[in-house]
Amino acid sequence: MNLPVNYNAIHWRKRKLVREEYIKHQKGKCYYCGQSLKEKPCSCIQCLPINKNLFPNNFFNYPIHLHHDHDTGMTVGAVHNYCNAVLWQYHGK
Repeated sequence: MNLPVNYNAIHWRKRKLVREEYIKHQKGKCYYCGQSLKEKPCSCIQCLPINKNLFPNNFFNYPIHLHHDHDTGMTVGAVHNYCNAVLWQYHGK
């Protein structure tokens, strides 16, 4: 599979496959914090408070997200859901 892909142009089933491909490429580590995606993000990320009202109701139901650029739609990598929230809330990504 050729990465990156346009997140907005693919079906959710394809997004799952893309996420799995990123996990392989990243050797199971979060694109943002570098921790294993099987574990929680590092404490330096978890200490940042998240306003859960900013996110869709089911945002935190899925532990691993496919991070993408909201301007271009292009995928960036696989991240913990909390890291994705930090990227969105603190960095506008």
